[in-house]
Amino acid sequence: MLLGLSGGPDSMALLIALLEIGVRVTAAHFDHDLRPESAQDASWVRSQCEKRGVSLVTARRNKPLRQGSLETAAREARFDFFTAALAQTRLEVLALAHTADDRVESLVLNLRRGIGLAGLRGMPERRGPFVRPMLAVWRSQVLEYLEARDVTYLSDPTNDDPRHARVSVRLNLLPALAAGRPGLKERLLRVCETGALRYAEVEEAAASLIRDGGIERAQLAKAPSPIRKEALKQLYVLAGGPLPGLSGNHLAAMERLALAGTPGQRLDLPGHVALWHSYGKLEASHQGAPASPSTELRMRPCEGCSHPDSVHLREGLHLEVGSRRPGLHMRTGPGGHRRKLQDILVDAHIPRRLRDSLPLLFADGELAWVPGVALDPRFAVPPHRPGIHLQLVEAGIPSDRIG
Repeated sequence: MLLGLSGGPDSMALLIALLEIGVRVTAAHFDHDLRPESAQDASWVRSQCEKRGVSLVTARRNKPLRQGSLETAAREARFDFFTAALAQTRLEVLALAHTADDRVESLVLNLRRGIGLAGLRGMPERRGPFVRPMLAVWRSQVLEYLEARDVTYLSDPTNDDPRHARVSVRLNLLPALAAGRPGLKERLLRVCETGALRYAEVEEAAASLIRDGGIERAQLAKAPSPIRKEALKQLYVLAGGPLPGLSGNHLAAMERLALAGTPGQRLDLPGHVALWHSYGKLEASHQGAPASPSTELRMRPCEGCSHPDSVHLREGLHLEVGSRRPGLHMRTGPGGHRRKLQDILVDAHIPRRLRDSLPLLFADGELAWVPGVALDPRFAVPPHRPGIHLQLVEAGIPSDRIG
């Protein structure tokens, strides 16, 4: 797996632990360039990886951090790097070395600004490709572990600067709350663990609402508010939105569109994601997404099969793949009634934003097949009779993976 390695005690302990149990690790180090000695720290991390035979992916911040909280901006830049590092290494999981102390501190920070059920987790054990395997380990245990193995680590002076909200909670607020209350941190950790269990139930219920890349508005309206919000977040992430990427105001606007919006209405969200109200269904799409792979027509003789993504046409037809253009008509139904393609797509509830990207099959110059929507019966052969088996697939898919 990939490991976020700052060089501090927590990430060094996790590196050693993973190596000790035989995990093949690639480290990822991001230089925020916020301190004069940050380049020296990056060099030290590299030397520790070389000493242990660990591959290292590194980057140094090369653009200004966004305005606002320095902690939040630095975190966003770091996670952008982690996401790029996962893509570069083609690994699926990145481990983060947050401890039980970090989880409790996050819970207190969340409580100060107001939270829902998700915030009671403090921080999740897993979010997408990011995992936190040390959330039950206290910082004091980490230091004992490193001392027993004579492992050195970096010390970041910003971790002792109370001007940062998390450090203030660590050095001031938590000690004040714990004064005269032995075991307070342990009890707060149990709150996080209970919150995580309850939120897992919410996540499961929310996931069950998402079908074919969207959510039926009627089903969403029946769901309790925590499940509704989680379903909207999951839909956002499925469309390519980053996590965390939505504020309470964003979720409230998404709920308004879901419950009281009108067909065709759109809501723009962070991360170039748009939420659409479409035919009683909510859909989300990434507005900056790369173009879809080109479509290829695959054909072969067939004695008559029932593959769901294919059609069987008569032999001797000149076949071409094209896209929508003005004035297209098609014959559909048993009687071959001639209809506008526009009307066919509307009746099939194909969202307007997707209609121009649909691949179309033309036979002898006439529209013969809209995959998944309609087939002109004049060009088809009867079921289970010999003909030409046709499928439209993404370019580059090997033939042995096609039905």
